[in-house]
Amino acid sequence: MKTIKCMMNHLYWADGRILDALEESETKNKDLLKLVRHVAVAERVWLSRLQGKGSAQYSLWEEAEDLTAIRTMFEENAEQYRVYIEGLEESHLDEMIDYASQSGVPFRTSVRDILSQVILHGQYHRGQINRALRIESAEPAQIDYITFARL
Repeated sequence: MKTIKCMMNHLYWADGRILDALEESETKNKDLLKLVRHVAVAERVWLSRLQGKGSAQYSLWEEAEDLTAIRTMFEENAEQYRVYIEGLEESHLDEMIDYASQSGVPFRTSVRDILSQVILHGQYHRGQINRALRIESAEPAQIDYITFARL
């Protein structure tokens, strides 16, 4: 449980860092804004599933222009994940969750694997965003885990 809590704390930190980099770059790249919104919504989708709620109301790939609204979504996600994880016992990590994908396909996945998906999915897309920022000659965010661990 300690590792998952630490990795989730890294996720919250990295989400904030990538938003800061996007704000500082003053990018108008709609694809980057859409991608960072996708990360925030995907975190919310998985949290809804962990909480036993549906996720069909969320659209993973919508246009976005307002980083402030996306930052608010990330902050709300972090708060809700913290509450969820604080109430989670080590023994619950292997419990299976039944849910449907966004297209309605049923799946069954462990809590541990869902939390791992949330952690890895965000890191993957933050890497894509950083690459795009470099291409635009903007400063990418330092989001490596080791940077977080050294704080």
